[in-house]
Amino acid sequence: MSDSNDSSPGPRHVLVTGATGYIGGRLVPELLAAGHRVRCLARSPEKLRDHPWAGQAQVVRGDVTDAGSLAEAFEGIEVAYYLVHALNTGPGFEDTDRQAARTFAEQAEAAGVRRIVYLGGLTPAGVDERELSAHLRSRAEVGRIFLDSQVPSAVLRAAVIIGSGSASFEMLRYLTERLPVMVTPSWVRTRIQPIAVRDVLRYLVAGAELPAEVNRGFDIGGPDVMTYRDMMRAYARVAGLSHRLIVPVPLLTPRLSSHWVGLITPVPRQIARPLAESLRHEVVCQEHDIAAYVPDGPGRPLPFAQALRLALQRIQDAQVTTRWSSASVPGAPSDPLPTDPDWAGGSLYTDRRTLVVDASASALWRVIEGIGGDNGWYSFPLAWAVRGWLDRLAGGVGLRRGRRDAHHLRVGDSLDFWRVEEIETGRLLRLRAEMRLPGLAWLEMRVEQDDSGRTRYRQRALFHPRGLAGHAYWWAVAPFHAVVFGGMARNITEAAGREPEST
Repeated sequence: MSDSNDSSPGPRHVLVTGATGYIGGRLVPELLAAGHRVRCLARSPEKLRDHPWAGQAQVVRGDVTDAGSLAEAFEGIEVAYYLVHALNTGPGFEDTDRQAARTFAEQAEAAGVRRIVYLGGLTPAGVDERELSAHLRSRAEVGRIFLDSQVPSAVLRAAVIIGSGSASFEMLRYLTERLPVMVTPSWVRTRIQPIAVRDVLRYLVAGAELPAEVNRGFDIGGPDVMTYRDMMRAYARVAGLSHRLIVPVPLLTPRLSSHWVGLITPVPRQIARPLAESLRHEVVCQEHDIAAYVPDGPGRPLPFAQALRLALQRIQDAQVTTRWSSASVPGAPSDPLPTDPDWAGGSLYTDRRTLVVDASASALWRVIEGIGGDNGWYSFPLAWAVRGWLDRLAGGVGLRRGRRDAHHLRVGDSLDFWRVEEIETGRLLRLRAEMRLPGLAWLEMRVEQDDSGRTRYRQRALFHPRGLAGHAYWWAVAPFHAVVFGGMARNITEAAGREPEST
């Protein structure tokens, strides 16, 4: 193990707790990219198997409340990241947070760990700690425990973190997208200093290289100070939504507003409540001393509007597939991860159809690749024709584009009012809708084999609504899905059964 007084730059042996969470799951690949050797402590290591970096980091089973598992996890570790919290307000959660932090600090000291890096919450200036929400009060106490320990600690304090998957950002997303007119709690007037997740991760990674004598807290935030109402209106502009009318109502207390948030959004109440209660007080950085150790480059930290664009990029950029239509690895910290909770990433409506096919995989693929144009869409031709006419009336492309080639497709081809987004010959065809819609849509067709070796056809239609109009559109057409999409799946599989086998 390295000398605890060694502060020379270079790769570190790093322990990350909370790797199954939002920040931890994004921090690990950043640390790996910086050359550090990473070990993750998790109560359920199996939850980390789907992360793209799973094979590059060591994962050990343990719990921050268990001194024995911590002692083993700390062996050979130089820098330890503490990214866990009890995210509910049930009885005793502050005691749990307190005891976990003390155990962590004690075991880190015993193992000779030379630095603890902790991400906590930004607390309001001039407010008695007893007036804070239990959520913020507990985070502040955890930070003090580390600073009072014998291990030099860097306590980073952030307010709202902007990135797809962040609980704060998802609450902002759903409230803004679902309500063009909002009767809101009075806390929408509270001033906040949000920060992009990319900047949070930049500061966290740099925490491993801080000089040994640094033992203090740092406020971290973006360059913009704004109210929650400003944030919602900015979100609407960046997302291309109509202007949001926001009417604050003092009667909606933090407790009542958490129920209101739970009703409007899919963010779980046990998460929404502490977030809403934390918005009672202004949370603005009182200093930017972190810049002395982590200099701000051009355009850093990122402005709020740019952070929003990055968080929404995977949905808005037609050249980049989204988490729902692809299993590809996210390209940036702002992107969703496959392990993010189901309620993260915005609303998504899905129609799924799966059928066993009495034909070979190659016969089924020929039918799939020949879809559209003169071959039609194998389902209720009048409905497709009407949809094409309506699209033309709305200024869209309609069905007039047809196909480039009658038998073969390639990525980028136009296909009536669809565009070929991805093709894996013999296995997958994914189309992105280019008709006029209040949202984004995909149609995906797959050829598979089941456990018995039979050919299986899997079809998936996905729709990401934009604003209330998008939700209304989906539910207006949902009654016809059995005819349109169900009929399509049946007719494609029947057509495959009539295809001659290739020789």
